This record gives sequence, structure tokens and C-alpha cells, in this order.
Amino acid sequence: MKDDDPLLLDPGRLKALAHPMRRQMLRLLEVHGPATSTTLGEQLGAKTGTTSYHLRQLEKYGFVEEIAERSAGRERWWRKAAGPRDYRLPTPDQLAPEDRSVLAEFHRIGMEEERDLLDRFPAAYRRDPGWAKSSRGFGRMTKEELHDFHEEYIALLLKYSHRAEDAPPGARPLYIRLFTLPADEE
Repeated sequence: MKDDDPLLLDPGRLKALAHPMRRQMLRLLEVHGPATSTTLGEQLGAKTGTTSYHLRQLEKYGFVEEIAERSAGRERWWRKAAGPRDYRLPTPDQLAPEDRSVLAEFHRIGMEEERDLLDRFPAAYRRDPGWAKSSRGFGRMTKEELHDFHEEYIALLLKYSHRAEDAPPGARPLYIRLFTLPADEE
């Protein structure tokens, strides 16, 4: 199944991304480019059969694709799929009650990843502040203005982002995050 819809309403697609190993595999493919199940297994400390299974699940839902011209025999090369790079999560009310736990698990795993990135930021900034940027802002916006701001942020991110195999010389993989939350609910 390949779906270019950035909204992850299909519980199967959402579940495919709510697995820690699959998220790590996608991250490795984003950062380092194409890989085999063997090389991913070596990086993750997992058996090739395990990584092959998870790659097939990611392929089933359109998140990775095999590079046929690079694959030969039992060695299959994989890359992150060329589909949307801006996946949108459904709100709980857009999912059936029995599927909401998958969304909660997706968020739980994501928050662990975000905490890890925040913990790593000070050291990255000390090493090379030209590559480690941060911004803390405060603003007042209507819900519609916040929506427009977010859409423009995504467009800007997509404009300047490249896939690993298409990146110009000197490009580095970067973790980029934006989140907003109401300040008057503290």
C-alpha cells in the first residue's frame, strides 16, 4: 500500500510508525541514506530477520521502498519512500475508540525521542554552534493564524530539505522540531 495522504488516519499506517525499532530504522535511512536489512541490523543490534520483517511492514504502508536497481539476490537495498515528508497525525476524535491507544503509543515514543534530542542539544551546541540552532518564542495568535504559521513553517522546511541521496555537498542531516502549546493553561 502506498498512500500519498500526509494524514495518518489509517490505524495500520499509524501502528507501523508506533513501533520503536521501525522509527529507529526510518531515522537511520533518513540520516545515512539507503541500507540493507543486514546493515540496519548491525546498527541496531538486531537480527537480520527482525529488521527484514520491520522493513516489510514499513514498505506495506508506503514508508520505505526497495531500490530494485541496487538489489541483487538476497541483498535488498532500502530507502525512505519519496512520498510526503510531512505526515500529519489525526486527532483522537478522528480515530475509532479502539485505535486511540495506537496514537497514544505514537506520542509516548515520540516524547522519549524528543527528550533525548533536548538532552543532546547542549553538547552539540558546544561542539559547533553553527549547526545547533534554537529559538524560544512567544506570540499571540488566533487559531487560524497559528494554522497559517504552521503551514508556512512546513513549506519552508520542505523547501530547504533534501533526501540523503539528493543532498548537495556540505549538507548535513538535522533534527528540526516545532511545537506550540497554549501558555495560559499552566
